Amino acid sequence: MAVTVNRVIIAGNLTRDPQVRFLSNEKAVANFGLAINNRFKAADGTQKEDTVFVDVEAWGRTAELVGQYLTKGRACLIEGRLKLDAWEKDGQKHSKLRVVADSVQFLDFGNRGERSPGGDTSAPASEPSAPAAGMPSTGAPAAPSPAEDEPPF
Repeated sequence: MAVTVNRVIIAGNLTRDPQVRFLSNEKAVANFGLAINNRFKAADGTQKEDTVFVDVEAWGRTAELVGQYLTKGRACLIEGRLKLDAWEKDGQKHSKLRVVADSVQFLDFGNRGERSPGGDTSAPASEPSAPAAGMPSTGAPAAPSPAEDEPPF
């Protein structure tokens, strides 16, 4: 019996604003890109940087929160799984690897120095009435909101 694991943990900055759409069953799906920078020292001693671009897909309440609070340039941590999309167009086969987010954590502060909603926006993708988002994965309550226009977590 073969053992398989399909888990991904990545952190980076959004390359574009999330595109959120609602399916006919009123379930939200958000698509966005993430840039992950890797800095390293080359053999000649110079500092180099390599950037990997990853497409991410979030579902349900997580997708709604991503669309509401994340914008291009914002930092976040994604935990999820890999998914291979394959299609045929004009007789040519195409495929694209993406990450399906199980949880998204907002890592930085807003443009006006405000706290991000913080915590873990995970919501089970298959359940529409998921537990309240915004709670850190440790189960500890989120810090009190310092601004009035913050989300009510």
